[in-house]
Amino acid sequence: MSVRWDLANVKKALDVGCGIGVWGRCLAPFLPSDCVLTGIDRESRWIEEARKRSAGIENIKALFQQGEAERLPFLDNSFDLVTCQTLLIHIKDPVAVIREMIRVLVPGGLLVIVEPSNIATSASSIDLKTPISELIGLLEFQLICERGKMNLGEGFNSAGPCVAGWLSELDIEDIKSYMSDKTSMFMPPYESARERAIIREVGEMSQRDFWIWNREDALRYFLAGGGIQDAFDARWSMALAKVQEVLSEIQKGTLRSTSAPIILLVSGRKKKPNSRLDPTGSSR
Repeated sequence: MSVRWDLANVKKALDVGCGIGVWGRCLAPFLPSDCVLTGIDRESRWIEEARKRSAGIENIKALFQQGEAERLPFLDNSFDLVTCQTLLIHIKDPVAVIREMIRVLVPGGLLVIVEPSNIATSASSIDLKTPISELIGLLEFQLICERGKMNLGEGFNSAGPCVAGWLSELDIEDIKSYMSDKTSMFMPPYESARERAIIREVGEMSQRDFWIWNREDALRYFLAGGGIQDAFDARWSMALAKVQEVLSEIQKGTLRSTSAPIILLVSGRKKKPNSRLDPTGSSR
């Protein structure tokens, strides 16, 4: 990572929508010891938790403060690296937030955006036992809900593939895109920390009647995406049945699978003033 992006020259970094600071902790080992990493999030509870967990960031100085991604409380050209991870999928106008991130980035500075394609992840988890009509029905249900979430201005859950295109229309050059090669493998007796964490999550989802969203939000998104009220209950029951099926296989020790979350990492650099010159040397 440090070689790919020349992170040795990063003295000031900004993590937008930092949450509890997980992404910042992932980046910290690759940043130089004199770097200051600032995390910003709109939720005060996440900032407090990030501060508590910042003891885990040993090699650099980490600061956390409350603020809005749409109105970053920093001067122009303030950071060598500006980044976000699973932020834009929750944003009404992701391009506006990217513009803000570019504004506080120094010319030549690095922009790194990590966002998923959740619908593609769901499609990658298809198994051969489930009837085709059910598989298509679940994907259609998720697509309608994702579209509804976007229509309501609450973000697009599969924004990852859009990011490079957005950057190409902004003040960014040297755009590169990568895909995470991380997979989630389940093999009995499910002893890895990751397997145990996901099993706990699936169990909690089952107890709370939770799918990708809770029932109330899923209904709002479904209707806003063009779904029909009378069709929702059947779709919701089908989705919960799938959660229960996974939990049942785990409890019986018969779940053997590998899933691949589709997460795209897109980077680029803020154009320097001289990059605005055309081949004749005149200003555009």
